[in-house]
Amino acid sequence: MKLTSTQNGGKLTLAIAGELDHHEARALCVEMEERIEEVLPRDCVLDLKELRFMDSSGIAVILKVYKHMNALGGRLTVRNVPDQPLRVLDASGIDRMIEITAGEPD
Repeated sequence: MKLTSTQNGGKLTLAIAGELDHHEARALCVEMEERIEEVLPRDCVLDLKELRFMDSSGIAVILKVYKHMNALGGRLTVRNVPDQPLRVLDASGIDRMIEITAGEPD
């Protein structure tokens, strides 16, 4: 699993590559929260374009980032979700709380 981040003004983009399962989830949460605290963004984008696999642990990771951004008064969006992770997210109903898109943003 690899996490990269880029900042543009008040927006922080966190890109996750590899496989996200329960073995990776805890460390990923800590690392993402540290990067959010460093930047304190208004908007956070999780870019999942390079995520090959995600189990239900990924939902917990996304919810944790969502709650963190809410506590900061910010917003979370999830972009570029590949088919397999999208099926997991669709089954969870998380898209009622968080904006999730499968393709590239406009």
